[in-house]
Amino acid sequence: MAVGQNQRNRKNDSMLTKTGKARLGPLNVAQLTKLLESSTKPKLKAKIQRALSKAGPVTASIAA
Repeated sequence: MAVGQNQRNRKNDSMLTKTGKARLGPLNVAQLTKLLESSTKPKLKAKIQRALSKAGPVTASIAA
């Protein structure tokens, strides 16, 4: 959410919360790992690590 906007001007985005923070629940493991590599804030990294641990074990696809 941009600074200075109110709820009337805010566009609905299902991937963001009301305050503009990203929702990590609907992201898959690949998206979460990419986000983890690009993030710099320790608090956000910890949040992504928790989301990855909740996502379950990583299943590697076998390429033949």
